[in-house]
Amino acid sequence: MAKQKRVTSYDVAREAGVSQSAVSRVFRPGFSVSQKTRDKVLETANRMGYKPNAIARMLITQQSGMVAVILSSMANENYPEVLSQINQNLAEKGKRILLFTLDKSDDLSDIMEQIWTFQVDGVIALAAHFESKNLKQFAKHNVPVVLYNRNAPEANANSVCCNHEQGIKQLIDNLIDYNHKSFLIMSGPTSSDVANERREIAEQKLAKHGYDNVPIIYGDFSYDSAREILRDWAKDNPLPDAIVCANDSMAIGVIDECRDVLGKSVPDDVSVVGFDGLTASKWYNYQLTTIKQPLEQLTKAAVDILIERIENSDALPETRVLSGTFIEGKSVKARSE
Repeated sequence: MAKQKRVTSYDVAREAGVSQSAVSRVFRPGFSVSQKTRDKVLETANRMGYKPNAIARMLITQQSGMVAVILSSMANENYPEVLSQINQNLAEKGKRILLFTLDKSDDLSDIMEQIWTFQVDGVIALAAHFESKNLKQFAKHNVPVVLYNRNAPEANANSVCCNHEQGIKQLIDNLIDYNHKSFLIMSGPTSSDVANERREIAEQKLAKHGYDNVPIIYGDFSYDSAREILRDWAKDNPLPDAIVCANDSMAIGVIDECRDVLGKSVPDDVSVVGFDGLTASKWYNYQLTTIKQPLEQLTKAAVDILIERIENSDALPETRVLSGTFIEGKSVKARSE
């Protein structure tokens, strides 16, 4: 039995009585075509069993239709939601995700070689550290990059991020207003741009209130690391009035460690604040005071900026900084004088 010939866009055009370019426009998101022509082409294509050929489209448009998303192994627990929203936003633009995971900083060069091979249209970096030299390599290959949740003015890069300074100021001011006098900063790893920025802002805000040389301990953003490093620190140091955590996962770990191992009540003995607004931060046992990031707006902004740069390579770099929402939970105690 002879193999059935694949239906092409030219076959559909001939059957529908329209041009091949009209068929192409119908199947390319964002392209203008009359509703009458669209309906005729879709009905004909469905009847003939036609499906657009992605490879042929790539040859015509000089675009692969793929966007590389680079995700660090130290990504926050809200990143599955971030990834899902980015995928949805890209799909609406006719793009698909090619996911790469970054286990350690020296893996980036290997990932970049794979990205050149797949000829992606652009890159979104989630929680991945990019140096200026990396960004220059992408520019050399004419591949636009958007950094997610990292403000990098020194790199002259496209980026979207939550306003960390505004959020941490709100958290610190809340603790000061409630008369906390001693503090501990629990940071994420020094290899993380987000952790470094949040730590430095917390130090600066506390210093403005007269609290210099606030002790800092370092975890890896995870629940388990928070419990471990707090347990070790508490062996030689009294717990402070308040612990400022780099993210909600670590804050939740601190709360459990205080209650389960150190025999301390949160917030009666020690107050705890986080950052991100994870779903778990609202659970009854935690009710964390935190900053909720505007994930929907951030992910949409990241995709919008990337698509603009794919379509216009001469567009200037852009940074969008969006405000988070202060969530006053029950993990901070109002102390009297």
